[in-house]
Amino acid sequence: MNKLLSLLSLGLLPAGAFAAEGIDPGASAWLLTATALVLMMTLPGLALFYAGLVRSKNVLSVLMQCFAIACVASLLWLVVGYTMAFGAGGNGFIGGFGNVMLAQVFENTLTATLSADVMVPESLFAMFQMTFAVITPALICGAYAERMRFGAMLLFSAVWLLAVYAPITHWVWHSDGWLFKEGLLDFAGGTVVHITAGVAALVAALVLGPRKGFPQQPMMPHNLTMAATGAGLLWVGWFGFNAGSALAADGNAAMAALSTHISAAAGAFAWMCIEWIRHGKPSALGIITGMVAGLGTITPASGYVGPGGALVIGLSAGVVCFFATMAIKRKLKIDDSLDVFPVHGVGGILGTFLAGIFASDALGVFSGQGYAEGVTMGSQVGVQLLGIVATGLYTAAVTWVLLKLVGLVTPLRVSSDEETEGLDLVLHDERGYDIR
Repeated sequence: MNKLLSLLSLGLLPAGAFAAEGIDPGASAWLLTATALVLMMTLPGLALFYAGLVRSKNVLSVLMQCFAIACVASLLWLVVGYTMAFGAGGNGFIGGFGNVMLAQVFENTLTATLSADVMVPESLFAMFQMTFAVITPALICGAYAERMRFGAMLLFSAVWLLAVYAPITHWVWHSDGWLFKEGLLDFAGGTVVHITAGVAALVAALVLGPRKGFPQQPMMPHNLTMAATGAGLLWVGWFGFNAGSALAADGNAAMAALSTHISAAAGAFAWMCIEWIRHGKPSALGIITGMVAGLGTITPASGYVGPGGALVIGLSAGVVCFFATMAIKRKLKIDDSLDVFPVHGVGGILGTFLAGIFASDALGVFSGQGYAEGVTMGSQVGVQLLGIVATGLYTAAVTWVLLKLVGLVTPLRVSSDEETEGLDLVLHDERGYDIR
């Protein structure tokens, strides 16, 4: 995405400099569609995916978490999140505050891309980015599922969005951002979304501790039909996530869509085959988890690689994320409930690294698209590693501090008896299923 962004809010163009007739209808229509697709990834995609993977006594709690985060993240993005990430007059680490409450974003305020002078409404770009801000903290829910208090979850998600997500978005996708200037390749959120969410999930799992009975007691998904339905919605929605990040209806968006699909298929197939070989039978849980791994891993590279590179990245995702999941749960015995870190975190790290290896010069990656002067294929791996380490360490440190601070305000997790009864009744006084 940083390949194409040259925002009005960066100060490169004055507010209202372009009349509404300067809009590119095709790009705007595609971005409107992509925005809806990305929102669908959270509601209902991720909500159903996560809800099906927990036990029946906690199904509503996960659905409630995803819905509530979507509301709070959207409001925070309006008030201050957007300007912290993309506001003019900032520095390398945070945006300026000229767009608080989306100030200076009007109906005729347009955003320019670096792709053939394509213009789209800045309000549309702000909304598109809002859907990214919604899904990222929602991804973290999978780590503390079935044990975190609703109030603590909501407070943590809100402060995390402002203290972690918004600054790192500025680092990576704003032309003033220090990682942008270093030339980091992150087309649609390998660092911004997947590494931040994955690392935060790992820290949250460690701070909250394991669920009651883990790892001795089996905690199987209660409704794989629901999980598979959510996974299918995620697959479709991911075209908006990755191809939408081209910010134009052009060949770059088409190649990103193709790469996204190939990697998802390869990740799902690789995970399925490993299970088949190791356990004698392929599982529905395995194939949908491998699909998500393939999607998360291709995200940072989706606009920079061709279908061949996407195939290798997807297969790598299925293999690496499978064994990462085994290591986290069985070897290290960390109760990341729904495998957020081994799938999204490890996938984001792997994809960000491989973007520096498989990026195709033929796709225009190094053709004056806003990257640091002198960055070449030979030096790109170092830049990618820098982005991985910087975002990972910052996210880990700030997430730990935020959880400790939230814990001083309100207990982070429910009591042992409440956990046994289930969060649906304890926190929401409702049942997911009332079969008589």
